[in-house]
Amino acid sequence: MTLIEAIAVVFGIACVWLIVRESIWCWPTGLVQVSLYVYIFYHAKLYSDFGLHIFYIGMQFYGWYNWLHGGENRDKAPITRLSAKGIVGWSLASLAAAAIWGWTMNRYTDASVPYPDAFTTMTSLVAQWLLARKKLENWFFWIAVDVVAIGIYFYKALYLTSGLYAIFLVLCIMGVRSWTKTWKATTNKNSTPEL
Repeated sequence: MTLIEAIAVVFGIACVWLIVRESIWCWPTGLVQVSLYVYIFYHAKLYSDFGLHIFYIGMQFYGWYNWLHGGENRDKAPITRLSAKGIVGWSLASLAAAAIWGWTMNRYTDASVPYPDAFTTMTSLVAQWLLARKKLENWFFWIAVDVVAIGIYFYKALYLTSGLYAIFLVLCIMGVRSWTKTWKATTNKNSTPEL
């Protein structure tokens, strides 16, 4: 498992670093990472993460397409923001889904840490969707996931993966700063000056 985990870690770091830089190459790099983690999480009995990474495989293709063709004229998608209502709505949806999924996993499987695993799973679904749509707030959802995931993977003796999520946490903070700067520059450039 250690070699596969190490390869997944390398591709994971590369993927998030490329996302911070808004490079389209984040998607094929991410495809390798998530495919390897399907195998890893199944064997670790982290079934929510296993299912999540199967979903991620499809999202890699969707995000890849949307970043290339999701703009106004079917061109490159710009960074956009969620409304306050959108932030609250997505946050409540992820928490409610985590509670339901955690209960289900606790009751019907031998999942190791069902509620924290469910939280990272459901919040990751939201974060991945927002990332594929190039919403700036995706980074805040990823930060919440990373904080919880570091503890889960350390507890499960997936030390490389725990370290990976610590690196992800740092990269997410960098991503917030970088994407905010880009969003502000794009918003100012495209806005009509007030007279």
